[in-house]
Amino acid sequence: MLRYLPFLLVLALWIYAFIDCLNTPEEEVRGLPKVVWVIIILLFGEVLVGPVAWLVAGRQRHAPAGGSTPSQWHRSHRTEFVAPDDNPEFLKSLRDENKKDERLLKDWEADLRRREDELKRRESGEEPQPPQG
Repeated sequence: MLRYLPFLLVLALWIYAFIDCLNTPEEEVRGLPKVVWVIIILLFGEVLVGPVAWLVAGRQRHAPAGGSTPSQWHRSHRTEFVAPDDNPEFLKSLRDENKKDERLLKDWEADLRRREDELKRRESGEEPQPPQG
């Protein structure tokens, strides 16, 4: 399987350069007419001369639409890191979660007290009273 890898890489580069050449508008082709570039890519594709020549010299390369490269964009659009204990939104979410947990704990405690009272009544032989409320 590994012995086919170089052939597959050459084939992939050959196909990429061919399709790239076909999709490139005529006014963006440098040096030679587009038809000549297609012939060069097809004839010299097996030895990588055609595809590499196309990628290096055949097409005009454009700057990104925004006028900057991705690394320049990231440098100019850095976000300021805020530690969780300084982030008001994070602290608010903790308070809200804490309130929910406290309500749940109070409900559990009330349910536990009710069950304990019911169990004590059963053990003492009293009649169970219907729940109020």
